[in-house]
Amino acid sequence: MLKIIFLFFMAGGIPVAIAMAGASLVYILVSDSTLPPFVVIHRMVSGIDSFPLLAVPFFILAGNLMNNAGITTRIYNFALALVGWLKGGLGHVNVLGSVIFAGMSGTAIADAAGLGTIEIKAMKEHGYSTEFAVGVTAASATLGPIIPPSLPFVIYGMMANVSVGALFLAGLLPGALMAILMMLTVAYYAHKNKWGADVKFSRTRLFKALMELAVVVGWPLMLWVLVTKLGTPPQLTVFAGLASLFVLDKIFRFEALLPIMTPVLLIGGMTTGLFTPTEGAIAACVWAMILGFAWYRTLSWKMFIKVCLDTIETTSTVLFIVAAASIFGWMLTATGVTTSIASWVLGFTQEAWVFLLLANLLMLFVGCFLEPTAAITILVPILLPIATQLGVDPIHFGLVMVLNLMIGLLHPPMGMVLFVLARVAGLSFERTTMAILPWLVPLLLSLGVITYMPKLVLWVPKMFY
Repeated sequence: MLKIIFLFFMAGGIPVAIAMAGASLVYILVSDSTLPPFVVIHRMVSGIDSFPLLAVPFFILAGNLMNNAGITTRIYNFALALVGWLKGGLGHVNVLGSVIFAGMSGTAIADAAGLGTIEIKAMKEHGYSTEFAVGVTAASATLGPIIPPSLPFVIYGMMANVSVGALFLAGLLPGALMAILMMLTVAYYAHKNKWGADVKFSRTRLFKALMELAVVVGWPLMLWVLVTKLGTPPQLTVFAGLASLFVLDKIFRFEALLPIMTPVLLIGGMTTGLFTPTEGAIAACVWAMILGFAWYRTLSWKMFIKVCLDTIETTSTVLFIVAAASIFGWMLTATGVTTSIASWVLGFTQEAWVFLLLANLLMLFVGCFLEPTAAITILVPILLPIATQLGVDPIHFGLVMVLNLMIGLLHPPMGMVLFVLARVAGLSFERTTMAILPWLVPLLLSLGVITYMPKLVLWVPKMFY
């Protein structure tokens, strides 16, 4: 009966969070349950009374600060110098820019709204069709929650009781695979349509961009050697290393060295135990404020207040969904729905690969109708126990679930990325949907590889955890 009430509310156009909490309350009132109605409030409050969830507002704030501090423009210019001279250059720039910005924002919508505005405008000015620009922007936006940091991983880690840091590391190789497949898709279209380069090849710009990449890769390796091989104090080494980054940026006037270092600092800090993922979110905010206020001086206090208000609004929405989904998921468990589903699935198949296929189909379908945060909080109590019983690693299953739900953001009727890009590009919702369809091929191919090659997901986390 609980599911029927929930579906009735959803069919009536009631927002999903209110539908979940309302269905739970109505069920308690009309059923023979001995539970008092106050349990709804109690479970909703306890659902968000979690230390890992403190990372949510800080990661949102960090992404908003990067967006408003002009960091997105710097990332775009860096990607342009690195791959803009290739055939179909701005398509490659779009994907590479999303890879870099994914290491700061943690959400697909922030990527689509932040970098997407710059990228679509530039691609249209260089003669690309609006549909192609929207398609590649939408597909690359899905990288936001896969490459760390990631808000969906924080929610999943809290619901599944697994390490958020391990989830972050698990997204590195899958994110790289997705980016490579998308760039191959861009190369295919460039060859098919005989596109040329979008910017003139410049050895100086390319060399400078490669120098930035070399610093990004070599800097953490140098710190690791100093600490582990030479025995220098870790705290002193980190502070000296940070100072060296600012010196290098000042001397060579790099385009985006310091912003690109954001995910390196986060992952490095979490894997070395310098801070937890929650504290890492705060560190990301501090880093963004240092860059915006002190280094680039592109942030003002007026902008900062506006960013904080936007962050409060977004956080309130996300946490209200988590709270509502908490009581709904608890009611599903209390009424035996999750046990019934598990028994049915295990009676149907004992093969992990069959379960993963069915779970993918279900999650793709649910992702078309529910916001990812709500979908995660509903699906984890239902599917994770079955996955665990069949020997599927919870970290691996978390990657599969999040990627499915990110693909769902590109589908009607509730795909938020669709709405954002339709507004940015000035396209109708129908044309935006059609523009994205070809880009489902690399995304679904990535999903298949990630689903049935768990070693790709688990190799990096097992090195550190």
